[in-house]
Amino acid sequence: MKNFESFLAPHFNDFIAYRQGLGYSVKATRSYLLRLDRYVKYQKIKPELLQPLFFFEFRNSLKMEPISINHLLSVIRVFFNFMVRTDCYTLNPLKDIPPLPEYSFVPFIFSPEQTDQFIEAVCKRIRKKHRYYLKDFSEYMAIVLMARCGLRIKEPLGLQRHHYRCREKSIYIEKSKFNKDRLIPVPKSVAAEFDNYLAVRDALLSYQNSYLFVGKRQNGLKDPRMRFVFHRAVQDIGINQPRLVIGSMVFASPTPHSLRHSFAVNTLKHIKERGGYPQHALPVLATYMGHRIYQYTAKYLKFIDAEQRQGLFDFAGSKRKIHEA
Repeated sequence: MKNFESFLAPHFNDFIAYRQGLGYSVKATRSYLLRLDRYVKYQKIKPELLQPLFFFEFRNSLKMEPISINHLLSVIRVFFNFMVRTDCYTLNPLKDIPPLPEYSFVPFIFSPEQTDQFIEAVCKRIRKKHRYYLKDFSEYMAIVLMARCGLRIKEPLGLQRHHYRCREKSIYIEKSKFNKDRLIPVPKSVAAEFDNYLAVRDALLSYQNSYLFVGKRQNGLKDPRMRFVFHRAVQDIGINQPRLVIGSMVFASPTPHSLRHSFAVNTLKHIKERGGYPQHALPVLATYMGHRIYQYTAKYLKFIDAEQRQGLFDFAGSKRKIHEA
């Protein structure tokens, strides 16, 4: 863990301890404050110079998306509120600094057909040699869970053998984002693949291993390796589109989290095609995906399918070409 080094270091540490005492996670807060700490240190800023003009200059130095800059300044603003309450400052220097206009973020969405092609591409990469087979099979099953059950990338990596309940055909996900636990059923097709995988796993392992998915040297799977597997499969099926900023919109490139977005969007689309109301499914879908409140899940209603997303991309691109001409 990196230490704070500027003259603000004692105050940062007091603030972190205060937030921890309230039960908040401070990992992101510490990361944001470290950026300010390093800037203050290397610019050799004195306490009396921490005025609004300084923070405008600090904001201009940041090479980040507007939404990330706004998050960072929001954390710093809360920190200086703490400084005011503890009588270290009389006024918050960020009080009147407005947020930057944010881009509209458009995630990459796999269509159901693309999801099938993607999973098949990962499957084809499973090597048949004994030394690789179980690891590659494990990577494939982790991808299947991300695509078919909407799991975050870290969730399948942390699963233990007992977290999959064979009789119930369900998975227990322990202490995921927001420190939440949840028990989710898996589709019948995924359960069938799980039964096959577990038979292979138990046959090939010569000793007890607590991880559900076995990686290199009999350890669990690692995040960087799973991202490599994901992007290789994306290239294999030819959808490795670059991230683009068109006007005020950011069109994201495919990332592992795109599988989670796509699972939610395609689930809501399927409900609509059956004559149901996607809005009515949001509380259940939110619980399944581990959202704290179902309003977070409602954002998926903005893009009901991959075709709509592609149409918006084509429209924004054509508008840009007209403007450039």
